[in-house]
Amino acid sequence: MKQKDFGERLQVSQSAKQAMLAKFHQRPGPDDPAVSERRAARAAVTAARDARVAEREANRLAEETRLAMAREAQAADQAVQERRAAAEKEASDARHEAERKAARDARYAARKARK
Repeated sequence: MKQKDFGERLQVSQSAKQAMLAKFHQRPGPDDPAVSERRAARAAVTAARDARVAEREANRLAEETRLAMAREAQAADQAVQERRAAAEKEASDARHEAERKAARDARYAARKARK
């Protein structure tokens, strides 16, 4: 195994640095058409993604609104049914009370008739 001396190591290091620098300089600049094209493609993808997100959000809000309206309609129907049931119960209670009063009055009249 051959040991490299200090000069060779410096030369290898310098050539590696120059290769990295050359590679860096080969990169296209910001005004290059390929870079502009990639930037435009990324912007289009971002815009499409934003549009999909906005559409999903609009659909979610529409669904929430529809569900809220359905709940409100159901609550209104239930309130109407409860009021109707309460009115029927009051009418039934009044009818039963009138029947009980009539029966009591009939018993009272029968008792008076016996005397």
